[in-house]
Amino acid sequence: MERVSTPPRPDWRDKVEGLGFDFHTIDAAPYWDERAYYRFTEAQIDEIDDAAVTLHKMCLEAVDYAVTGNFLDRFGLPPGAAELAAESWRRRDPDVYGRFDLVYDGKGPPKLLEYNGDTPTALFEAAVVQWHWLQDLHADADQFNSIHEGLVERWRELAQQFPGFASLHLACAMPHAEDEGTVRYLQATALEAGLSTKVLGMHEIGWNGQEFLDMEGEPVRFLFKLYPWDWLLKEDFGTHIGPSGTAMIEPAWKMLVASKAILSLLSHKFPDSPYLLPATFDAAEIPKGVKAVKKPLLGREGSNVQVIEDGRVIMQNDGPYGEEGYVYQAFQALPGFDRNYPVIGAWMVGDKCRGMGIREDDTPITRNSSRFVPHLFR
Repeated sequence: MERVSTPPRPDWRDKVEGLGFDFHTIDAAPYWDERAYYRFTEAQIDEIDDAAVTLHKMCLEAVDYAVTGNFLDRFGLPPGAAELAAESWRRRDPDVYGRFDLVYDGKGPPKLLEYNGDTPTALFEAAVVQWHWLQDLHADADQFNSIHEGLVERWRELAQQFPGFASLHLACAMPHAEDEGTVRYLQATALEAGLSTKVLGMHEIGWNGQEFLDMEGEPVRFLFKLYPWDWLLKEDFGTHIGPSGTAMIEPAWKMLVASKAILSLLSHKFPDSPYLLPATFDAAEIPKGVKAVKKPLLGREGSNVQVIEDGRVIMQNDGPYGEEGYVYQAFQALPGFDRNYPVIGAWMVGDKCRGMGIREDDTPITRNSSRFVPHLFR
């Protein structure tokens, strides 16, 4: 695994905007960053693929263990969420996609940092933008990337499995460039799969006392929502989800893998896994002199994350999370390439790992503004 510095394409902005990627810059700094790329061997790509597929299976086992054992009180969920998640799991409501965030240096096995199982973003840039970069500059190389094909295939599978799924609503909070860009891309994959689709803001979904309706009065039977379950269930909208009969994507059981509580459950259920870092709810279990990462159960984008040692905070990010509780995960240093710290995002579509994207930062805590850097392998 190498980080290779390289000059960006002179017209890179025109290139990516031509693809519909209009959130490539954050606060005048590049979010999409092609001043470098990461180079892997085929064996390293296989190792990441194997790790993600294994972690996915372990997460499903952990969810089943939590539901059947009634351990859902530790997940930090809002009132009513645990029952909704349990019912969703018992029905085996289908999911579409998720992203494992892994620490990997190309030398040892990938280690799980967290699972973005509810509202993962950085999808369009992983599936499309870096692929076009590869074709422009490194057409003789390969990339771990069949994300687009996987999404189209997954929508077709659901359309065959569920009557009426031919019509899909997709929603997110608006205006929000990144979320809207992600939803528009998912709409494009659903259209390619043969579905009819409609995109709307979450605020444009109404309730008539029996079912959800869009602005034209059309019933919302199947809804992809790029909006966190824990936010949704704190609003009036959330109280109607069960009675509505609307099939939600991602389904309610994905709340359980989106909560950092899953890290502790995985650690205790699979203590010998090479892909896991020890994690616990109890700070007293952390040995003296050992660093740990304190993570809010429902935190996002590195907010409220602290690196601690012997009760002392070494590094932290501020944010609005933490009232729901914390989990403590063993600290694993990210590989550093001239003070650039990458995290591997391994994309699951259904039960398959379909590709990866890389986010890097100049600090060891990945944030919303962390740069997306392309990759290839030979």
